Amino acid sequence: MSTSKSLEHTSLEEIVAAAQKGDQQAVHYLLENYKPFIAKCVSEVCKRFINPDTDDEFSIGLFAFHSAIESYSADKGSSFLSFAKLVISRKIIDYIRSNQKYPQSISLDETYDEEKMENPMEIIAVKMQYELDQDNWHRKQEILDFKHKLSTYKLSFAELTKIAPKHKDARDSAIRTARILQQDDQLSAFVKKKKKLPIKELVKQVDVSKKTLERNRKYILAIFIVLNEDYLYLQDYLKGVGK
Repeated sequence: MSTSKSLEHTSLEEIVAAAQKGDQQAVHYLLENYKPFIAKCVSEVCKRFINPDTDDEFSIGLFAFHSAIESYSADKGSSFLSFAKLVISRKIIDYIRSNQKYPQSISLDETYDEEKMENPMEIIAVKMQYELDQDNWHRKQEILDFKHKLSTYKLSFAELTKIAPKHKDARDSAIRTARILQQDDQLSAFVKKKKKLPIKELVKQVDVSKKTLERNRKYILAIFIVLNEDYLYLQDYLKGVGK
């Protein structure tokens, strides 16, 4: 890839791959041509118009986009732009939180400051609501991305509610199986490529029958997706389970 003109006729995934191999022109092309995309992602998180020339948040978004270029893996099944959007949103949320200036502690008796014309309790409430809104937005993005990943395995949310094991022991066992899949490079690569469980190999590594693995196949695949992706919120539901 030697000219900008040639890049215009190259797929985005190929340009990202070239950038990861050290092609600086590909890196420059991505950073320049996707500024509107970056600004849109940042604006959605900040809930206001972002000026690329004056807003610090845009610089954070640009840096996050560059990080996404370096860390993107097509093997995970998501498009580069979906991945980049998640990376940008997380970096912006972290930046906003680290730069918020609110009282660290207040007395419950202190209800109003006449000089500042501010109610400290209201400030705390606004801060908490803002963080809740951001968390909800971020969680929604993860769920949307998860929904897309499920579709690549020919799975859906509607199915998961029906095929999830009814008993806790069965669910824990399925999650343990998914963890084994995710932690074994060969098995993980098989699942990503074939979009199915390596039943024959898996039976050798888990204390579960072939029949049980086949019955819980879809649920195990769904958990595998959650574990394999950078899902901060969805993975919270699995902490301490199946270990």
